[in-house]
Amino acid sequence: MEYLAAVQLAEMISTVIYTFVGVALMGVVWKVIDWLTPFPIMKEIEQDQNMALAVLIGLLFVSISIIIAAVIVS
Repeated sequence: MEYLAAVQLAEMISTVIYTFVGVALMGVVWKVIDWLTPFPIMKEIEQDQNMALAVLIGLLFVSISIIIAAVIVS
């Protein structure tokens, strides 16, 4: 019984650690995208109401998060 508790605790700790790793990687990806674009993304989305750019960035984050999750799981 102690073995099962230790395994569950190890799984929870690794889940928390990998969650922070995934969030950190998403932050790095956001900084790289912001650095590579020749215009300020936040200004385009917030002030100019560029909905197409907002959808594009959202879908980009979804695809990157799927890739990060696949790498973490494997």
